[in-house]
Amino acid sequence: MDWLRREMPSSLLPESINAEYLKDKLRRRRDSVTKKELSQLYYLNHEIEQERRRLRELEAAATSVSPKITGLPHINKISDKTAIAAQIADCRAVIEAKLKLSVVEYNRLNRFIASVDDSLMRQILSLRYINGFSWQKIAFAIGEHDESYPRKKHNHFLKLTEIPEQKNL
Repeated sequence: MDWLRREMPSSLLPESINAEYLKDKLRRRRDSVTKKELSQLYYLNHEIEQERRRLRELEAAATSVSPKITGLPHINKISDKTAIAAQIADCRAVIEAKLKLSVVEYNRLNRFIASVDDSLMRQILSLRYINGFSWQKIAFAIGEHDESYPRKKHNHFLKLTEIPEQKNL
């Protein structure tokens, strides 16, 4: 678990998710959000899937006669099994922490989307950032045929809600 504390940002650790992470998010204006913030759930879900693939690979290596894991140097079989068991435990802890963070992100996104007045914009935001749809799929889902319609509407909405950058003079 010490490895997890050294390697992962503190915001991903289970005990700090609710405190530090939410404090930072609550400091922002409620009606403003960036494209990067909106995309965090999408990328977090991809990270979780990558970690799950890694866990499956580690578990397969732990049960095989001669484990071969990409990215690991070859060492003797006894310490191989011990190292793999430790990595499996670390990988499970990472997945658990990221799943908790994913729930926090999902709830934050839903709260933001629910605060949007325009029903069509709520649909576009939800389909894009909660469901992970492409612009073409979003266009079809809202009854349009051109992917540029929801994309342009989305970009215009974000431009209207962004906070102007503070410049140091």
